[in-house]
Amino acid sequence: MTYDFSQLDTGLQAAKEWLMREYAGVRTGRATPAILDSIGVSAYGSIMPIKQVANISVEDARTLRVIPFDMSVAKDIERAIAAANLGVGTNADSAGLRVTFPELTGERRTELVKIAKQKLEEARTAVRVARDECWKAIQEGEREGDMSEDEKFSSKDAMQKKVDEANSGLEQLFNSKEKEMGA
Repeated sequence: MTYDFSQLDTGLQAAKEWLMREYAGVRTGRATPAILDSIGVSAYGSIMPIKQVANISVEDARTLRVIPFDMSVAKDIERAIAAANLGVGTNADSAGLRVTFPELTGERRTELVKIAKQKLEEARTAVRVARDECWKAIQEGEREGDMSEDEKFSSKDAMQKKVDEANSGLEQLFNSKEKEMGA
């Protein structure tokens, strides 16, 4: 009996998707709407994601345009963006808000690369946890007589190959983000 790696695959994919979401929120000097995804706006008596109260579009390389569905929440959106401490400037006008991204300084780039490395390490930790759970299940399968010792070791090799591929994918994500930041 060969081991079913579906649970491991799910864990590895989840780690990669998490890292991609985290990297989408790391500012690189280029304006991307994903940077505002984590911001909650206090509107209509509750905290709502910014996407639920406004349209966000890219105006140019360093400017986002935020157009509220209801102009009465424009000030709330402006306050929420300022409170998020993203290092961006906001200007309100009759059509909505303009979010401007200043040029990255060398010091800020270094700081962002450190943050990206921390996120990479967190994703690697998630991969290690998934690998450990899989290995325990493989060993348990051998103990219960569901697989032979040879099958256990071939399953371990297949598991390690999947883990190595996942780590390599995470490393590629980090390298592309680092290149994007110009570090």
